[in-house]
Amino acid sequence: MLAILNWAARSRDEEGRLLLESNPLRGLKAPSEKNPTRVMLTQAEYETLLRVADEVDWRFRVALVLAHETGHRIGAIRQLRWSDIDLGARTIRWRGEHEKTGYEHRTPVTTMARAVLVEARKHNPGIGDAPVMPAPKDPFACMSRSLARDWWKRAERFAGLEPKRGRGWHSLRRKFASDLMDLPLKVLCDLGGWKTAQTVLQCYQRPDEDRLRKALEEYREAGFGSN
Repeated sequence: MLAILNWAARSRDEEGRLLLESNPLRGLKAPSEKNPTRVMLTQAEYETLLRVADEVDWRFRVALVLAHETGHRIGAIRQLRWSDIDLGARTIRWRGEHEKTGYEHRTPVTTMARAVLVEARKHNPGIGDAPVMPAPKDPFACMSRSLARDWWKRAERFAGLEPKRGRGWHSLRRKFASDLMDLPLKVLCDLGGWKTAQTVLQCYQRPDEDRLRKALEEYREAGFGSN
């Protein structure tokens, strides 16, 4: 509800009037779970989903790879338009209107991300503000949130993954933050579109056992653990 009210307070109707003068719940602290479930997709799960992605839809594969390679929310990914993509410069513009924080920024793309964007061009050779991943029945509209959710569930079935609460598009964002844990926090925030490092530390990064073990070994090798 807070997200909807914030959106309405920033959006305007056809006559230029704000849909909502102000958010009546602004400043209200939302209740939170003491130990919230924050699932992180594993590398093995990602690779399993990637193998069946084409069986779901080419748009699902593009979204899946972009979510893994850029760390951005599915809401921003599914609303990308060709005017946001610069294949020559290998960058993506993330519009503030599609970011939860309102933070507009550009990020470089990996080789894998560029490859799926080139593939998307073959399926959907649009220009300008044409959607990168259009809705199946409307080439001028972006794929919907509900379709992205349904395709994720279908991919899990095709991959033979048991449903798990919290394993969804956002679990890829946590994977991105954890995979790049060794980067300076400022760099990671800029790459993934996070506004503050505190959010990354509290909600996204999860060191696995191998990383913890490696840190201990390096600590011992450096002589800090000896008397």
